Amino acid sequence: MKVKGFTLIELMIVVAVLAILAALAIPIYQDHVDRTRRADAITGLTQTAQALERCFTRLNTYEGCVDFPTSSPDGFYSITGTVDSSSYDLTAQPDGIQERDDCTEFRLDERGNRTAEPDTGECWGTG
Repeated sequence: MKVKGFTLIELMIVVAVLAILAALAIPIYQDHVDRTRRADAITGLTQTAQALERCFTRLNTYEGCVDFPTSSPDGFYSITGTVDSSSYDLTAQPDGIQERDDCTEFRLDERGNRTAEPDTGECWGTG
């Protein structure tokens, strides 16, 4: 008589293989999600910079153009900045779940200079 089914050893091997795959896949997926959300910081900074430039075109000053602090479009970053009559320096820092990301700060100024912490080039997507 032939018995159909799985042995306990076979089931344990399958569970072990699934656990190994999950241990590899979950951190890779979370890293990908964090890197994808960086676009939210870049979008928020460039939209704020565009608003400042439009205001400068009308008023010939950056002062009084944008209220700070603001949030990025999807809310994963808070955007702050310093503004005077002829320059601005915008900063985006991760909020909430995005705080686990390696890139802890994005900066953009009136000259278009883009920097990040850590400054590896990877944060702005150029590395």
